[in-house]
Amino acid sequence: GMASEVKFPVPWGHVAAKAWGPPQGHPVLCLHGWLDNANTFERLIPLLPADHRYVAMDFSGHGLSSHRPAGSLYHFLDYVSEVRRVAAALQWRRFTLMGHSMAFLFHSQCVFSPQFCLLYPEMVDKLILLESVGFLLAPEDVEKWLTSKRMMIDNLLSLEAKQQPPKARSPEAALQRLLEANTHLTTQGGEVLLQRGATVTPAG
Repeated sequence: GMASEVKFPVPWGHVAAKAWGPPQGHPVLCLHGWLDNANTFERLIPLLPADHRYVAMDFSGHGLSSHRPAGSLYHFLDYVSEVRRVAAALQWRRFTLMGHSMAFLFHSQCVFSPQFCLLYPEMVDKLILLESVGFLLAPEDVEKWLTSKRMMIDNLLSLEAKQQPPKARSPEAALQRLLEANTHLTTQGGEVLLQRGATVTPAG
């Protein structure tokens, strides 16, 4: 059938995607390769089982997705976290992941689909790699890599979900909060930092 356009909000704009198939079909998330976009899958999807739900996303800075702010780096882990964001927006708890390329051409050992599977194995029922060597990691490094990278992504998304509008505080309350969060600071050191680290507003 015809593809539909989808957008998922992210803090820097949106991630765009194309979707094919029935909404209740078995979910398949499609990840494009180096300097490509969701249209990588335009001619492949019609050849695949019609009872699946295919969503092909444009990574940030690709296709119709928002670019990251000027001066930002496009780090491989940011792309992995975008996959997690899109899966959360789709409310997909378990799905098939189909990835194309993005291998050794871009960031050493950087293949997003296998990395996502390593970090979130409970979310992926099947991994399909097109033109990829897979994700290579020394056995002794795997556990440490998994723990630190998954924690980074989960903490980021958790903090964003809890984000509150900034509160105005008195200079004294701001200093107290700074000192509580940084127990090595002296009161004088905190005051010096707040000269440039706080902004006076009409509310406080």
